[in-house]
Amino acid sequence: MNFLVVFRVAFRALARNKMRSALTMLGVIIGVGSVIAMVSIGQGAQASVQEQIASVGTNLLFVRAGSQNTGGVRSGTDQGGTNTLTVEDIEAIKREVPSVGMASPSVMNRSQIVFGNQNWNTQIQGVSEQYLDIRKWKMQSGTFFTEADVRTAARVAVIGATIADNLFPGIDPVGQMIRVRELPFRVVGVLARRGQDQQGRDQDDLVMAPYTTVQKKLLAITYIQFANVSAISPEATKLAEQQITDLLRQRHKLAPNQENDFSVRNMTDVADAADETNRIMTLLLGSIAGVSLLVGGIGIMNIMLVSVTERTREIGIRMAIGARSSIVQTQFLIESIVLSLAGGAIGIALGITVSILIPKMLGWPTLISATAIFGSVLFSAAIGIIFGFFPARKAAGLDPIEALRYE
Repeated sequence: MNFLVVFRVAFRALARNKMRSALTMLGVIIGVGSVIAMVSIGQGAQASVQEQIASVGTNLLFVRAGSQNTGGVRSGTDQGGTNTLTVEDIEAIKREVPSVGMASPSVMNRSQIVFGNQNWNTQIQGVSEQYLDIRKWKMQSGTFFTEADVRTAARVAVIGATIADNLFPGIDPVGQMIRVRELPFRVVGVLARRGQDQQGRDQDDLVMAPYTTVQKKLLAITYIQFANVSAISPEATKLAEQQITDLLRQRHKLAPNQENDFSVRNMTDVADAADETNRIMTLLLGSIAGVSLLVGGIGIMNIMLVSVTERTREIGIRMAIGARSSIVQTQFLIESIVLSLAGGAIGIALGITVSILIPKMLGWPTLISATAIFGSVLFSAAIGIIFGFFPARKAAGLDPIEALRYE
């Protein structure tokens, strides 16, 4: 069997009907292009979410007073309200939990801040001097407040980039005085810009001050609302979560049958849940796009059956002069595979082009997957073989005498 001759005959047969061959490939082109584009969108979203979670720290835990309801899953209890967490609890966590590296008590409230004749309503967040290290946040200018500022409840503030843009246009905010609820605060620094979080909230629209200052001079409370806790490593977050839970239950004197009056949320769990959600979404998008590949395969089978019918007399002549059935079957199978692979190659170029254009036109992140490209090539070749086999088998099974009589 001379495969070179068989390939040449197959290409010549396809070239005789260029328009029909192109239209036959269209289904595979759209299918392969859709799979690559959909998977790149899904993986781009997945990478973006993981990047945002990593930027706030994969070894981060949140300890909150009272219960928390996330996706219908409740942790902790409402019994005792939201004033069950104290600074002493957080100091005990830092002192007695070996898997915890740093911890920052936090309180927050919204308030109007004023500078000159400008004012802005924003979130006032009280934290400790370790907060920036825990959240991996940098300073744009100035300095963060110190442990001495926290101990003395100093009226100092660090502002976000949004506050600097709106209250201090063209002015260096560091060293300026702002008023919060009629109390003067000295701006000692400006935080580096972070942009929006996963929920679309502006992370730069806030003012930070020592938690003791916010507790005593703005809210008049003695408890804290939550704490940011950093485990010594991402692998230690599970252990830290359990040790913090055990310690707080002991400190709050909770009986074994009592629910927690606090909740501990592990960012590693959040990252894993987001990763799983995006993986399922990517699989779903790829599966939907893959359906069009099947439709393209059915189109190839349909056209190849028409081709066998049209070339019945040609098949009869070849068999009459000595061509074996296997050669006829191979020729039609090669024609089908060539159509699928050519469509797959064009589809890959289309999918990559769309994946590059989407971020520029729609602003959606994409990540072109080599696995999706390789899988699309294999899938399109498989489609050529599977959907081309039946027409090729039908051509090989023709009776030469009957084929010669076919008009």
